[in-house]
Amino acid sequence: MGSTGTGQAMQVLVVDDELLARQRTMRMIEKLDGYEVVGEAGNGSAALDAINDLDPDIVLLDIRMPGEDGLTAAGRIAELNDPPAVIFCTAYDDYALQAFDTLAVGYILKPLQQEQLAGALEKATRLNKVQLAQLQDSSTSEQRKNIAAKTRRGVELVPIEDIYCFMADQKYVTVYHTNGETLIDDTLKELEKEFCNSFVRVHRNALVAIKEIEKLERLPSGQYELQLKNTEFRPVVSRRHVSSVRELLSSL
Repeated sequence: MGSTGTGQAMQVLVVDDELLARQRTMRMIEKLDGYEVVGEAGNGSAALDAINDLDPDIVLLDIRMPGEDGLTAAGRIAELNDPPAVIFCTAYDDYALQAFDTLAVGYILKPLQQEQLAGALEKATRLNKVQLAQLQDSSTSEQRKNIAAKTRRGVELVPIEDIYCFMADQKYVTVYHTNGETLIDDTLKELEKEFCNSFVRVHRNALVAIKEIEKLERLPSGQYELQLKNTEFRPVVSRRHVSSVRELLSSL
């Protein structure tokens, strides 16, 4: 039960303003194969901080909480690059329509039941894979040949074929290419959607040109990096993306 089939446990963040409720949920998750709790938070704002720090695969999110509630938090989570799957856990059944407007993948009522929780977690795991497949299969007919960037010299055009990597840092994305680095206004999410057949997400903050990847390398620290063909720059591959990058490379 709860097995992900990837050999790696899906990492879960538990968000609830009641300590006892969090502890009970975490105990239930620990009984399931294929899932592990990586953290907890007591409100929506703390949940966003924890997501940025821990990069969980799934967030179990209460709705009624002091401060930023679960619905508001879910809206902010959906705007993140590569957001985790969200499952609402609430004692109230009158938020369901609003909850699914936030792109949540599950809605379960308290008190949680073990079988119900296992089913919601499995559904979240399957949906992540389906959504990824749909993204990779999407059409590239509207794909640009160049990225435009406003610089002090005017508008600079960077050919897509010259780009190694897109790296997000707060409000901006840096393009790493054969002639250096260029800041652009596009978001990583927009770039991923447009160039899904030629770039692969390897980290919450990074997209890498598939044709530039030489090999995936595991460091003594346990961290993974990509060796690229035409640059010394080595993008880090996050734990969440190691298996998908490895599958991609084996299919090339």
